[in-house]
Amino acid sequence: MKQIASLCALFVVLLLTGCNTVKGVGQDVQKAGQVLEDAARKR
Repeated sequence: MKQIASLCALFVVLLLTGCNTVKGVGQDVQKAGQVLEDAARKR
């Protein structure tokens, strides 16, 4: 549970600092989704 919370916090920080356009937001959301999918597959 702590890992999920940490990942979510990291995602929010990256989202706020890394994307200046709508396209950037879409790419960040897609990358976050891929990270979550990979984490789910490993379990």
